[in-house]
Amino acid sequence: MSAENRRAGTMLFVRSLLFNVAFYIATIFMLVASLPFYFILPQAFAMWVVRTWARTGIFLLRVIAGTRVEIRGRENIPPGPILVAAKHQSMLETFALVPVFANPTYVMKSQIKLIPIFGQYTIKAGMIHVDREGGMAALRGLAVRCREELAKGRQVLIFPEGTRRPPGSPPAYQSGVAHLYRGVDVPTLPVALNSGLYWPRRKFLRYPGTIVIECLPAIPPGLDARAFLNRLTDTIETASDRLLVEAARSRPRPPFPDSAEARLVVLGAA
Repeated sequence: MSAENRRAGTMLFVRSLLFNVAFYIATIFMLVASLPFYFILPQAFAMWVVRTWARTGIFLLRVIAGTRVEIRGRENIPPGPILVAAKHQSMLETFALVPVFANPTYVMKSQIKLIPIFGQYTIKAGMIHVDREGGMAALRGLAVRCREELAKGRQVLIFPEGTRRPPGSPPAYQSGVAHLYRGVDVPTLPVALNSGLYWPRRKFLRYPGTIVIECLPAIPPGLDARAFLNRLTDTIETASDRLLVEAARSRPRPPFPDSAEARLVVLGAA
């Protein structure tokens, strides 16, 4: 390894370390500073705290790690209550999507409620908790909770693959999102992204460059479950492939995991 590469590697490590430290200090500060007021003020205040935390994380990522977040397709977001189905590659989208929408709520696993303080914060903010092992009963309960929040004019965010997936990996969309779509009768906004290239899951490093989050044309209500799931998968995966190729041609080019490199070969863009 050349001296220049060693310096670049050291700088990447230092910037990633500084970002992670700053991000978690900011998170703890927001939790502690808002604690005296969080549970006695209206839910709107709780969402202001969440939105401020999200914007702080995006700011720190840009100024410390050199990683920008670009939002595309805002014109595709329908007004009022909608279901948002987003690709999930990193922790980033668990907060970076918050400022994109007027009054969002996330569908998240029920175990999060058990996390001291943080879990109670998610309840106060009106987040929707679901038991992943609960089968059809859990899906019916999820639809009820989503309709409650949608009736308030909120945007319900769900990750239809259920967990973070490496960039370029085969799609694994769960049928639950189709059941939810049929149960809420609102437009569904597909969201593609390439965050996993710059904020890899289960890794410490944050790579410089531009993370793109793209809101795609909404899918209207009324399709049958299978037609919806096929359309959702095709819409998000086609856009995700395009973002993958775009990132491969960018400078600086982030390191691609094996799944992304293999996908580039399939797309003829290696």
